[in-house]
Order: sequence, then structure tokens, then C-alpha cells
Amino acid sequence: MTWKTPVFLCLLLGALNTWGAQGPWGPGTWEFKPGPDPFGKGSLLDLRDMNEKVAGESGFVRLSADGNDMVLGNGRPARFWAVGTDLFRKSGVEMDRHARFLAAIGVNMIRIHADIAPKDPAAPMDSIDEKELDGIFRMLAAAKKQGIYVTLSPFWPHHAIPASWNIEGYKDREGWGLFFFNPRLQQAYRAWMTALYSRKNPYTGLSLAEDPAVAVVQLMNEDSLLFWTSQEIQAPQNEILKKRFEAWLAKKYGKVPEAVQLLKVWDLTQPQTGERAKLAADQTQFFAELQFDFYRDMEKMLRKLGCKQLVNAMNWRPADPVRLYDAERWSMSANAVMAVNRYVTSLHIGENDGWRIDNGHQITDRSALLSPETFPTNLKQVDGHPFLVTESSWVQPMSYQAEGPFVVGAYQALSGLDAYYWFSATDATWNLDPRIMWTTVQGDHPLFKWSCSIPSLMGQFPAAALAYRRGYLRQAPQSVHEERALDDLWQRRIPLISEEGAYDPNRDKGAFAPASSIKQEIDRLAFLTGLVQVTYGGDPAKSRVADLTKFIRRDQSKVTSATQEIELDYGKGICKVSAPAFQGFAGFVGHAGGVVDLPDLRLTSANDYLACYFVSMDGLPLKSSRRILLQTGAVSHLSGWETIPSRFKADGVEQQGEKILHTGQPPWRIQNTELSFSLANPLLSKAVVLDVDGRPAKELALHIGKGRVELRLPPDTTYLILE
Repeated sequence: MTWKTPVFLCLLLGALNTWGAQGPWGPGTWEFKPGPDPFGKGSLLDLRDMNEKVAGESGFVRLSADGNDMVLGNGRPARFWAVGTDLFRKSGVEMDRHARFLAAIGVNMIRIHADIAPKDPAAPMDSIDEKELDGIFRMLAAAKKQGIYVTLSPFWPHHAIPASWNIEGYKDREGWGLFFFNPRLQQAYRAWMTALYSRKNPYTGLSLAEDPAVAVVQLMNEDSLLFWTSQEIQAPQNEILKKRFEAWLAKKYGKVPEAVQLLKVWDLTQPQTGERAKLAADQTQFFAELQFDFYRDMEKMLRKLGCKQLVNAMNWRPADPVRLYDAERWSMSANAVMAVNRYVTSLHIGENDGWRIDNGHQITDRSALLSPETFPTNLKQVDGHPFLVTESSWVQPMSYQAEGPFVVGAYQALSGLDAYYWFSATDATWNLDPRIMWTTVQGDHPLFKWSCSIPSLMGQFPAAALAYRRGYLRQAPQSVHEERALDDLWQRRIPLISEEGAYDPNRDKGAFAPASSIKQEIDRLAFLTGLVQVTYGGDPAKSRVADLTKFIRRDQSKVTSATQEIELDYGKGICKVSAPAFQGFAGFVGHAGGVVDLPDLRLTSANDYLACYFVSMDGLPLKSSRRILLQTGAVSHLSGWETIPSRFKADGVEQQGEKILHTGQPPWRIQNTELSFSLANPLLSKAVVLDVDGRPAKELALHIGKGRVELRLPPDTTYLILE
């Protein structure tokens, strides 16, 4: 077979098909039907050996010499492929099976997001949820046995405060913001953390404090005084906060100014003048320092308990990502590790849309590859601190989820992001039936929307994890180095670059740091070129920016990494990787003419949308490797999924999208893979197609000639090994 044979021409002719509204989902697809033991005995795609025999066998995870990364106890770089997991609330048998499955598909870090506060209103405030604690202990033991580290998130202020806790103004009301200043709640929090980290784990014989399998301690999940929720702090708790502010002002100025008030967070997101500007700056500094002190004091408590783990303060965001993010991140710098939660979603509107997908819901179904500003890896990392994305996913009901692991693996490697946790593993292996069975809407069951245990996401882990963890893509140097004086944070001056939000050149004119030589916002595509890093308490005059014109080509809707290994065409929606041991693409190959040329590969596809990886399994470049994993991912839905075109309004803006007619039912069905390749590696002689459990299904002969091997894939190919 050659590039001009009829097979390749037929594939090319079909490549211009595009997806509109879909349904009923079924024709041109194949059934995803795993067995009872995916990636178990007999699998040719079991990545368990990439993990340590036991997590923490060489000691505690610690900081690298420059503080920017995490290393294992033996000093080796820690490259974590991570998921959040709900299995700690399931049986021990399920936990064991889950941990083994995750290790097989490349995972070496999980996040347990728990709530250890007592649920029984009659229980003492400083007691702990014993069932939750036992689940944490048991899940940690299962993960440790499979060489998987743990990040532990113990509490979320989403917890409703019962009347029995005697927090005035709060009766079955969520306690947003209170833990930063309420002494009774802080005392209870200390008791919970003492129980969590001091008690012996009956499944390991160690307390969590002395167990190196616990890599990162999170203090809390998703809370901030700089977020909108602080505006809802109820009396008399808001008076307690105000008195703390008055004491802070007295210490700063020697007296309390007259008529002190606490501004709404909304006021901190706006430019202010006169005395109000001074008050806004003081309140921003006060909130940030109050959070900083809480995080610092809680780490001191953990150290007294004997904890040696790295500590992360929080993973939330402020109300305004332009004016307030740096103040928020500075407050987190009290601890070693930075973190954020950030998801990739399309519009999804309808009753209960926060947790489920119903018939009649309105959606837009858009790939993130067309909107690179939405990539969750676009992060301004803080110098001297590792950075984690502790919750994220390409959230259902998006059709274009298969791009997620490809994009994350590539840009995580490029920027040196330390871990990205897919949210959330809901089943021991696969979530084969996401339906919510206790109710129906128009005859169909709703779907749970937050599982990553589905073929389009977790099914794409092996190749992405293998390439990332083996370091097949190079980390780039700094594209942006920003230094920020702390006063610029309190004054809420405009940073050189922000991860989200919009800089208004009219309203925000003159709002950049006076000491900075750079007086304009930097193109946010800089996040896709290399490392973007900030130093707090530095000299703004020392900020610097690389020549981004070499990498960002707005006129062509393209951006290339500084390493030259990643190229994103966000006009056509296709991302390509061109490294010696990893080459492939994700996105709308049809928009690219059906043909993708890479250094050692030519790929031709009749799919409109596809993810495709060629990853060396022996560490050698693809052109000389003796064992290569080929992995593909296409659009998948439940059988019978159906939508129709629809126009609707979201926040007053009219949208062209789709209306869900049927949510479908099991099994998952995956669009046929229509792909041929030609690879410059004459050392290969056969192709072994694997089933979705990673076991050999059939052997195919490669066409060999002129120093290349060529093959057309069967339509139900997800994994294939070239040897």
C-alpha cells in the first residue's frame, strides 16, 4: 500500500464529513463491551510496572531543589498521572479492584476528596465521621499496594452547619468563609485533622502522618474570602470578621479609621477612587493575610502531629481572575503546593444541570481545541511552588472528550505542571451505565455527568500516561516571567497575564504596575508556548517576556510550543505532537484535509474527529522502536443518544446549539475508526490489535516497503501494538 492507493484516497474523500446534531446514535459505531477483568491477566497493555512496588518505598514525596517541582523520596522527578476517586465509599473488594485497574492504565496518584466532619447533628462538633475515616484508610492501603500515591482532601465548607454546633446565624447553612476566622470552627477543624493524621490505619499499621504513600495534604476544598460566597457571611459572623478587620487596621495605622465597613467582594473587582480605593486595598490585603495565616497555622499543627507530607492550602479561585487571582495565590503561598480546580465544559442548560443530563436540556457541543483559552493547563505558576489541578475533566455531555487526555498530557509536560487529577472515577473499572435509575424524564433516565470512568476519557489514559510519565515531551523554558510587588496585589493592579477574564483597555488603562516596564497585557496564547511563572514580592521592573511572535501566529490561528513539539491550529481544531518517541494528533482531522503529516508518520483518516497516539513502549524513537502503542479515540455516546438543532438563550445571549431528545441507554457506542498510517520504521513486522481489555484480539500483517510500514486499522480499534 502507498500513499496514493485507492484505500487512502477513499479515506480522504470521507474526511470532510462534519458532525451536526446527532442521533439516534448507533449507525457507523461499534459496541464498547469490556470483560470482567479489564487490563488484567493476559493484557499486553498493563502499565502497573511503571509504578513503584509500594507507593512511598523510597520515602516521602518532597520538593525539588528549586522548589518548583515534586520529587520522590529517592530524588527522582515525580511525574504523576492522577484521578480523583469516589471508591473510598465502596467496599474493600471494589477498592482493591479499582486500584489495580488504575495502575494498569497508567495512574500513579489519586485524590481522595472526603468530608470527615461529623454528619450526625447530635454528634459532638469536634468528633469525626468514623465511616468516612475507615474508607480513607482502606482506600489508601489499596492504592499504596499498587504503587499509587494519595492526595488527601479532608473537608469542604459546602458542609451544612447544624444548629447543634452553636455557630450563631447558621442553622443547616453552608459555612463558606467561616473557617478563616471563627475560633470554634477552627478548634473543631484541628480536632478532625488530629484524628485523621494521628490514628493508626488498621490496614497499614501506620498513621497517615507517618505514611509516605500520602504525598500531598490539602487543607480544604474550594473556599475563599475573595470569592462571591463571602458576601453571604451571615450576622453575627460578619461582625466578628469586621472586628478582626478593625484590629488589623489599628495595627497598620495606629488607630481605627472612622466608620469602618467591609466592602462587598464586588467592590474589590472594580476600580475605586479616593478613600474607597484605600479601603479596598486594605480589605484585599486583610483577606489575603487572614487566609495566609490560617494556612500557615494549620501546617504548623500538622508538623506537630508528625506529618512530613507536602501541604496545599486550597484549590479555589477569586471573584475576579484578573484583579484578585494573584492576591488569592499569594495567600496560598503559606504552604508548599499550589492548586486550582478547573473544568472544560460546553454550555449545558436545564433543571438539575449541575449534576445530571436530562431529555430536553439545551447544550452547545464545542471542542476545546477551537477555544484554547479554555485549556485547564493554562496556568500562571508561582515560582518556588509545585502546581496541581486537583479537579478537572472534559465534562459530559461533550462529544469531544477524547481530546482531553491528549491535550492534558502534552501541555502538562510542556509547562511542568506537576499533576492533573481527572474528576472523578465513579466505578471500580468502567462506568458502563451512567443512568440515574430512580427517575425518568420524558421516558428516559437522566445521566450522571461527572464521571471520568468512561471510554472517551479513561479509555484514553494508557498512551497519554505512558508518554507523559516517561518524559517523551520536553518542558519548555519560561515564556513569561512576571514579578509582582505585594502592594500591586492589594491595589488590584492589572497583571501582565491572567488565566481567565478580560482586560478592558479603556476601563483598565493605566492600571498596570507603575514599576513595570511592560504596560500591556500579554497574549494568553503564551500559556501554550512554554512556562508562565510569577514571583510575589519581587521587582516588577525585572519582569520579562520571550519573543512570542516566533510561536504565536494569530493571522493563521496557530500556536507552536517553544520546544517545537506541539502545534495547535485552533482555527481548524487540531493539535499535533511531533516528538521522537511520541507523535500523533487530536481533533478535526477532516478539517485538515484528512491527512496529518508528522516527522515519521503520515496519517490519513475519514473521521471528522479523532485522537490518535503513536507512543514508543521501549523508550526508543518511533523510527527505531521495536514496540509501539497505537491508540485511537473517537466520539462516543450511549446507544440511542439523540439531539436536534436548537436555538436558546444563555445569560441573555442567543446560542445555536442542540436539544437533547434521548439520553440513550447502555452500551456505550464508539464511532468507527477510519484510519490508515504509514510509519518510517522498517524494523516492525506485525500489528496486534487489542480488545478494550488490553488483550490480543487479532494479528495483522503490515505492508512493508521503501523503509516504511503501512496499515489500515479495523474500525473497532482502540489499542494496537506494533512489533
